[in-house]
Amino acid sequence: MYLAPLNYDRYFKKVFSDTAISKRFLEDFFEVEIQEIELMQTKYKKTDDFTAVEFDFRCKINNNYVIIDMQQWFNSDVVKRFYMYHSMNTVLQLEKMPDKSVSLSQQTKRSTKDYNSIIPVITLIWMVDDNLGFTDDFVSYTMTPETIIDFIKNKQIWESEATKEALLQEYKRCLTLLNNKTKNIDFLQTNRLIYAFQKNIVQNQTFKKYHNWFTLAEKTLNKLNTKDWFNPYLKDAVFVEIVKRLNKETLVSEDISYIDDYEKFREEVKRYEDAIYINAKEEGIEIGREAGREEGITQERQIQQQNQLQEKLLMAKTLKANKVEENIISLSTGFTKEQIEQL
Repeated sequence: MYLAPLNYDRYFKKVFSDTAISKRFLEDFFEVEIQEIELMQTKYKKTDDFTAVEFDFRCKINNNYVIIDMQQWFNSDVVKRFYMYHSMNTVLQLEKMPDKSVSLSQQTKRSTKDYNSIIPVITLIWMVDDNLGFTDDFVSYTMTPETIIDFIKNKQIWESEATKEALLQEYKRCLTLLNNKTKNIDFLQTNRLIYAFQKNIVQNQTFKKYHNWFTLAEKTLNKLNTKDWFNPYLKDAVFVEIVKRLNKETLVSEDISYIDDYEKFREEVKRYEDAIYINAKEEGIEIGREAGREEGITQERQIQQQNQLQEKLLMAKTLKANKVEENIISLSTGFTKEQIEQL
């Protein structure tokens, strides 16, 4: 092994903690020029009863709050979990939200939060193995009027003998809704939750600017990677720094153990997923692994989910008993650090 795996939590943070590197990645992915980047706190616990949330990376760029999180393995809760992260990225702005005074009378004023100060949030989920059933490099979600979705999904309109003029009229109506800026209603469309699929990007070879980042990450996952694999990246100063930070020569014995443990549990999780897939198939539940592992909506599905939870609990307890790091247990099972501590 010449370079440590970029996709592993420890090395992802080691690389992206460098402002120049994170700035360049965001510029390449979003195809923008970033004037200034501000790294933000990544771990939050708001109250004693509030589950701690830890982002892999969070920053502020061009009047947007951006988080990047790495999803190493398949997890059934990946959509809802990162929607919660996405929402948190907005809620956290309450910490620095200014007050404004509203005059109730000549003698009375009332202070309230100035919600006009809220800025858009962008959440980028870097999916290493899963592709959620998509074949594109990435998929991006925003909030749009339901009328737009109804128009696209209305089979009756598209399969009927409707005239081109009728369709065009409906299109213009939808466009008017999208362009409505009354009281900043268009703000909802500026918030984006993006899933980027490493496997798809490497396979599709669209050669966008972000392509090099994901292909480098994919190469580092192979423990047999050698120095010459990364020669094409050495013409770029930013990638030279990435190679330097991942170089095996800069690692200590603890790092080597971390990689070995990570590989071991990566294989365990893979076997765990395969076992679920086989068992489900035996029960007659069709699971499309390459299509996001979508399960049939059946009674067996509920039983299967309960079995999965029990297996995850057993795995977590076993790993904890073997003194495995909590972040690896979390990645392997999907449990939070607080849940692991309570086992």
